[in-house]
Amino acid sequence: MSHNIHELKQQFLEYLEIEKGRSLKTVINYDHYLTRFLQYAKLKKTEDITADVVREYRLWLNRQLTGRSRTNKGETLKKKTQNFHLIALRAFLKFLAKRDIPTLSPERIELAKVGERGLDLITPEELRRLLDAPKGNDLKSLRDKAILECLFSTGLRVSELCSLPSDINLNRDELSVRGKGEKIRVVFLSPDAKAAIKRYLDKRTDMDDALFVRLNREEAKNGDLAMDKRSVERTVKYWAIKTGISKKVTPHVIRHCFATDLLSNGADLRSVQMLLGHANINTTQIYTHITDSQLQKVHKQFHNRKN
Repeated sequence: MSHNIHELKQQFLEYLEIEKGRSLKTVINYDHYLTRFLQYAKLKKTEDITADVVREYRLWLNRQLTGRSRTNKGETLKKKTQNFHLIALRAFLKFLAKRDIPTLSPERIELAKVGERGLDLITPEELRRLLDAPKGNDLKSLRDKAILECLFSTGLRVSELCSLPSDINLNRDELSVRGKGEKIRVVFLSPDAKAAIKRYLDKRTDMDDALFVRLNREEAKNGDLAMDKRSVERTVKYWAIKTGISKKVTPHVIRHCFATDLLSNGADLRSVQMLLGHANINTTQIYTHITDSQLQKVHKQFHNRKN
């Protein structure tokens, strides 16, 4: 195998797509981050990747302005964005190490510390208003009601929701979905979600294979009526505004509500991880903040100096 670094980068990207099953978007992102590193460092061989080069690259990244420098008053790249660059580089180095190609050890790449990720949430009362908002018997209202109930019942990512087929089996409470990394997992439909989907499907007259479709055929892409990510996001936003919710509400916010609802009602973190389709339980840890109120109750009940 050639040690030409640009050829190896291309082999790595093909490895991600074919052997690791990463999405095309992920491969494109890794290509962008690695290309940026190689353009900065101007390297030709893998042996030229050293700890000093990486340290200087990190300093350079930390001083880069974001793409919106005209309006962000000189804001530099966020630590999270810098870490994306480093994660791509570390993955590339691991790829090289597995093939015994001389280069810097991937363990030498440490990520920048970032603050805890915050969650965009709406209150249970706001969530109930949102779910109850579409009340009509017209096809749009029935479809949108089914979308909202399905999102909250399953915790699906919006891309997963858009890929659901119209021949869904409503005689069962569960369905299989293909998530990130082409991994299959099982999610569950509540009685409310099943009823909403049935009413919607009974009203449909088209023959499209997708469960959730555009109602305006002029908006269809090459005759495909299936809703995409943007159309679902617009639907959720429309009903949130209509019900007077001032916060920004997206399908991912409903996914957050799904997870926090499970945990607040006693579900264990491992089960929530599986239902969400998180590869790493550390990703699921962000939801544990909802146990704070429960811990407060325990503290009040059991911590008493008089006893």
